[in-house]
Amino acid sequence: MSNNKLILGDNLEILKNIESESVDLIYADPPFFSNRDYEVIWGDEGEIRSFEDRWAGDISHYIGWLRERVEEMYRVLKPTGVMFLHCDWHASHYIKVDILDRKDLFGRNNFLNEIIWKRTNTPKGSQYENRQFGNVTDSIFFYAKSKNYFFDDRIIRTQIDEDELEKKYSKTDEKGMYYEYPILRSKSKGKRPNLVYEYKGFTPPDYGWVVNKEKLIEIDERGDLGWRTNGQPFRKFRPDEDPGLIIDNLWDDILRIQSNSKEAIGYPTQKPEALLERIILCASKEGDLVLDPFVGGGTTVVVADKLNRRWIGIDQSVMAVKVTDLRLKKQRDAFSQDYELVLRTYDYDKLRDPKRAFEFEKFIVEKFGGIPNKKQRGDLGLDGKMPDKTPIQVKQQDNVGRNVVDNFIAAVQRYDKKLFDKNVKDGKPAGYIIAFSFGKGAIEEVARLKTKEKILIELVKVSNIVDYGKRPKVSLTADELENNEYQFMAQAESENEIEFFSWDLHHNEKIGFKPDILLDKYGKQKHKFKEGVHKIAVEAIDKQGLDAQDKVKIEVKTKK
Repeated sequence: MSNNKLILGDNLEILKNIESESVDLIYADPPFFSNRDYEVIWGDEGEIRSFEDRWAGDISHYIGWLRERVEEMYRVLKPTGVMFLHCDWHASHYIKVDILDRKDLFGRNNFLNEIIWKRTNTPKGSQYENRQFGNVTDSIFFYAKSKNYFFDDRIIRTQIDEDELEKKYSKTDEKGMYYEYPILRSKSKGKRPNLVYEYKGFTPPDYGWVVNKEKLIEIDERGDLGWRTNGQPFRKFRPDEDPGLIIDNLWDDILRIQSNSKEAIGYPTQKPEALLERIILCASKEGDLVLDPFVGGGTTVVVADKLNRRWIGIDQSVMAVKVTDLRLKKQRDAFSQDYELVLRTYDYDKLRDPKRAFEFEKFIVEKFGGIPNKKQRGDLGLDGKMPDKTPIQVKQQDNVGRNVVDNFIAAVQRYDKKLFDKNVKDGKPAGYIIAFSFGKGAIEEVARLKTKEKILIELVKVSNIVDYGKRPKVSLTADELENNEYQFMAQAESENEIEFFSWDLHHNEKIGFKPDILLDKYGKQKHKFKEGVHKIAVEAIDKQGLDAQDKVKIEVKTKK
């Protein structure tokens, strides 16, 4: 789990396979215990299965469902690590008391803050009709695993929009914007004879300047000392000197994603990048490992990647994982970190790629529970061994024949004759051959060895170890309309049905697929282009998360 990973699957099972005390920061945004009618967002099979499991009972069932996941999160968190758990008023009090404050988990003494995020200024519905106040906040519980946790208290609130900036720094000079700030001490602070001195013909009253003469000269020389018409001095305070406001537990300066926002991906509960940026910056360092077990719209891993943190993202939904994958592709540049996309269904063509034979051998031996060979030569054709040292051979092919079985028997005996004899005596497999399929000759020879010589050789199909499927087939056509506008149609087929399409309308082969349109259910787009040659790419994603691309090139000429 040292590499960045985006994983499709049940987070409970995946969390169980993450090393204990390996994660620095967890941000968990589980589905809220709220209106179940709109809680299914992506609508794919994985999300619906998780939905049915979560809502099989009442609030106690929901708390039980979440508790066993938090138990695993607590286990994988480092002693110096922290967790932020995002929830709303429907279950926040149950989550705090029945999960987070438990002595065998974080405990009351490791509770740091309940952060109140004011996500909107416009609550849904009418608070007057409902005879109650509108709900406009979420809670984010902030817990440490121990008192020795990491926290960067230099993080400050620096967000200030252009209108506020101009209002606060309303004056300008040759250096730019500023506002007037006192350079003389307040009379109420008493006399300071040591700060009373003459400068440019002005001597202050007995309460003096706010700085010594050396510092005052420095301020003046950089153009930050001003004089009013009445001869009184003042300090010019500029935007780049503004330390911002110290952040407290009321976060009301970051609003939820609006439908017209550049960040918006069409995910109703998508969290703004500014929210996750604040959390990640205050609670982790570059290179630290950030975990989000409920990826959703992908904001956590997208921000963690930008901030040069390592990360793991998990979600049950194919749509959530693939949209996050596309968001990561969209922001990639030469300095971006590599990451691994882990799906339930593996790409058949990649598994069969002869250029990746050694990579496949290592992968399938590990998935089978074995230990792969570190080198490719001098291994007698054996590719790994089980924990008890029983040999494994991998064939990246179909219809493996009898000759493979004959050669394998000889290699196994040469590899370790004592182990071979012991396994035969104990009625255990003398070895395993893994392939995509086996021919009649191999199957019959394995049966003969078992019956006549009491030698057990197990023939294991790749499909019995991992699920795999073939990528979709997709074709893209372009039709010219009027005024430099084109219509694009993507036709796609898959063994598992097409889930959605994504579009790169300004495709560049050198930098790869960078989607302009993340989520399109219909495979149809219109776009107007400037004069010149343009390449358009479409990616079709099926219900297993497998994808395929097609591209077209158009030349746009302005008609005279």
